[in-house]
Amino acid sequence: MPRTALRICPLCEATCGLTLTIEGAAVTGARGDRDDVFSKGFICPKGAAFGQLDADPDRLRTPLVRRDGRLREATWEEAYDAIAAAVPALVREYGPRSVGVVLGNPNVHTMAGALYPPLLLKALGTRNLFTASTLDQMPKHVSSGLLFGDPFAIPVPDLDRTDFLLLLGANPLESNGSLCTAPDFPGKLKALRARGGTLVVVDPRRTRTAALADRHLAPRPGSDALLLAALAHTLLAEKLAAPGALEEWTEGLGELDAALGSFTPEAVAPACDLTADEIRTLARELAAAPTAAVYGRIGSCTVEYGTPASWLVDVLNILTGNLDRPGGALFPLPAAGPRPRPAGPGKGFAIGRWHSRVSGHPEVKSELPTAALAEEIETPGEGRIRALIAIAANPVLSAPDGDRLDRALAGLDFMVSIDPYLNETSRHAHVVLPPPPPSQSAHHDFAFNGFAVRNQVRYTRAAVPLEAGRLDECEIHARLVLAVSGMHGSAGPEAVDELAVQSTLAKETADPGSPLHGQDPARLAALLTGESGPERRLDLMLRLGPYGDRFGAAAEGELSLERLLAHPHGIDLGPLRPRLPGVLKTRSGRIELLPDLIAAELPRLRAALADRPAALVLVGRRHLRSNNSWLHNVPALTGGSNRCTLQVHPQDAGRLGLTDGGRARITAEGGSLEVPVEVTDAVRTGVVSLPHGWGHDRAGARLTVAAAAPGANVNQLLNGTRLDRLSGTAVLNGFPVELTPLP
Repeated sequence: MPRTALRICPLCEATCGLTLTIEGAAVTGARGDRDDVFSKGFICPKGAAFGQLDADPDRLRTPLVRRDGRLREATWEEAYDAIAAAVPALVREYGPRSVGVVLGNPNVHTMAGALYPPLLLKALGTRNLFTASTLDQMPKHVSSGLLFGDPFAIPVPDLDRTDFLLLLGANPLESNGSLCTAPDFPGKLKALRARGGTLVVVDPRRTRTAALADRHLAPRPGSDALLLAALAHTLLAEKLAAPGALEEWTEGLGELDAALGSFTPEAVAPACDLTADEIRTLARELAAAPTAAVYGRIGSCTVEYGTPASWLVDVLNILTGNLDRPGGALFPLPAAGPRPRPAGPGKGFAIGRWHSRVSGHPEVKSELPTAALAEEIETPGEGRIRALIAIAANPVLSAPDGDRLDRALAGLDFMVSIDPYLNETSRHAHVVLPPPPPSQSAHHDFAFNGFAVRNQVRYTRAAVPLEAGRLDECEIHARLVLAVSGMHGSAGPEAVDELAVQSTLAKETADPGSPLHGQDPARLAALLTGESGPERRLDLMLRLGPYGDRFGAAAEGELSLERLLAHPHGIDLGPLRPRLPGVLKTRSGRIELLPDLIAAELPRLRAALADRPAALVLVGRRHLRSNNSWLHNVPALTGGSNRCTLQVHPQDAGRLGLTDGGRARITAEGGSLEVPVEVTDAVRTGVVSLPHGWGHDRAGARLTVAAAAPGANVNQLLNGTRLDRLSGTAVLNGFPVELTPLP
């Protein structure tokens, strides 16, 4: 008889609750969980295809170990024996910097990806960390770090209560949201308009989100920072700025006026390809709205001035008094996050504590630019990366110049991949460790609850028992930590979790500001509940978090794992609330509105006003039935609009001799591609669009469905030299290209 089980969807940032139908050990259906406290039954095509993804015949079921140049099936012990023999030896001979770690986007969608990479990095002692953040969101971390002292203090729009929402470079009807965890983002935008609110979308494409808006502005790609600077200038010049209570906690308001003085609407309009009146009108409407929120995402991050643009998003929220205000942009308070500390000065935020070996890129949030990975492997000398651990990462497709990285990976002494597939990157590994399907894993959203538009907490245990011969994903990671640290065979995976618990409790009980100060860590550890090490760690984080019981007798509403398990559809913790000044960790203890690093970038941004725009530039695009390169192997999610085509405006197509359904060669500084053409007025003139995550045509990968329609890897058009200077984020949007028709 079929049964049902609950599961939080791990396939995008919306984190919707699912009700799975299970027959035997197979997931035969998925629908939205109507009782989920956060998503309330919403589901998108990705969640509905959960069963197909779970049962994909191309998923690896046993480890692979390279022998005689070929990857062959092996036992788990053989796989970890190979890692334990290779990685510690390389570290002993060449030092910790000889090992690099790459973390892909799926890490933040799993419990294992949240809990174990910090332990792995500590065990290795390496500073060579590369993640998807420098291909996506790092500008927002940097701007938040500079403004608020904490790179994770990222305010999110209060979608359910705002009166005016300005979206830049965001298409949540396709992406389901990013750095803004909101199930049914489309429904929230429709509800905004239904209650009389206003939605303005700034995007060079007429996306599904733009089509829903009250007004759509289509500026020249890459001009987001200039537009935002002109909006801020207008608020200041016309005396429309009204920070209100924020003024008490903000320094630099006086200096901001002079710093933005040259970014008038008239000066900025030609570079943005908008009119000065359009810019002024938008600024005045933003100021006049009862409540408002400005939200920018990947289109405004993956450009040359991504960090200034991200900074200006929050400058506008501050100038209009909408930061940390219901209906504006607020800071979430996740249940498993750190508890709030008393307000006061903090350590602040800095970049460049170390630099990459070859090009000298500054460290940002302990990471180096993923665009620099290939050169760090290829370039001889002390500190060259000789071994790589890639966890849920496919940088051959997601980073610039995949061909170069492809060649570099082939020259590594040793490589480990934790990946369910043999994909374009993991095919180079010497050991592949495959995690089980998502139905066989527990789930809690450590990362995304920090960006959620409503405070809540949910946890689901595995819906299906582990198949014989598989390891739990958390155990795979824990064993990897043991293998690289020289403890393979001398301790079990549970030791990794217990060490993490002991370390956390030792720090907590030694902290005079903690309610647990002076208590016995061993006694507290004995009070933790859970069926596994990861569950005990979750219980610890919940108890120590802002809603936790602090190991006391749980009062009504206080959190622990036991209480969370008693609420299988989650616990609603209420709407977002103001958190200033407690969230601030700057050295001044205030919002530092004009940080030195940003002020130093403004002359460069000002010089961009005189740049001569390229005739044709490229932007990416997202698909609702995809997530980067993940889901192209799921039959239910292929076809339809989920295609790798080059969108070209009819005027540009006519000028260049391109036809709908024909083919073109697109060329940029990193190379050229041959792509099918889609003539459409969904893109503005002077702009073409090619989606991200495609290029499944490399020999040795085992992705049957994806290989049947491989598409073209848009990032191959880049050579990795275009970066947002402050964050090291690759410029993936708004770069010049040339087109020629093909027969």
